[in-house]
Amino acid sequence: MTIFESTIYRDGGYLRKNPSWHEEDSPWKAAHVARLLARNGLAPRTVAEIGCGAGEVLNLLSRELGPAVACTGFDISPQAFELCRTKTRQHLQFRLSDMLLDDGAYFDVAMAIDVVEHVEDCYGFLRKLKARAEYKVLHIPLDLSAQTVLRGKPILHVRSEVGHIHYFTKDLALATLHDSGYEIVDHFYTCTRMELPHLPWQARLMKLPRRLAYAIHPDLAVRTLGGWSLMVLAR
Repeated sequence: MTIFESTIYRDGGYLRKNPSWHEEDSPWKAAHVARLLARNGLAPRTVAEIGCGAGEVLNLLSRELGPAVACTGFDISPQAFELCRTKTRQHLQFRLSDMLLDDGAYFDVAMAIDVVEHVEDCYGFLRKLKARAEYKVLHIPLDLSAQTVLRGKPILHVRSEVGHIHYFTKDLALATLHDSGYEIVDHFYTCTRMELPHLPWQARLMKLPRRLAYAIHPDLAVRTLGGWSLMVLAR
């Protein structure tokens, strides 16, 4: 059985709620992945992305890394595969399959960009992913903050609309990786509520308070106001 047990990624339920499969966020995500690889001096020859969705993050990263790097995207959703397979070219391939069920799959770098929070058995997922690459790049939304817990609705929204079923702070995300056997090499915050395109008016209104709070105390701003994710490089 695939480790992605939920049927919404296979039967079109996720696509109906998210028809673009968040492709508009891909340049922002790909830029942060490239930044993480560069600042750690990594020059992979093979890169995979599990749960690649529309495939645009991997497409953009492949262009950044160059034709010497073989990139492969995996997704279990037929609808996502229809979106990404048209981007196939030399050194960029997409597969309608679960990478974790392919015993021969091994890469220099494996990416899980906004995936862990969707997976029912996130510990089993992480342990299997660890064995598939030397380095793992993970982007994990930090849905838990003082304001999201107090308001309640933001967490329920990401649960119902984008399928998040696990919720993290930075410390919980890093502890989950550690408990799954990972060595954390590097990590940094990304601010989804300040940097993403097409932000709602509420997020635009909060840009200045978030920026000021982050300048004073980054961890406290993230824990209090929310709106950040965590980019992690692990082994």
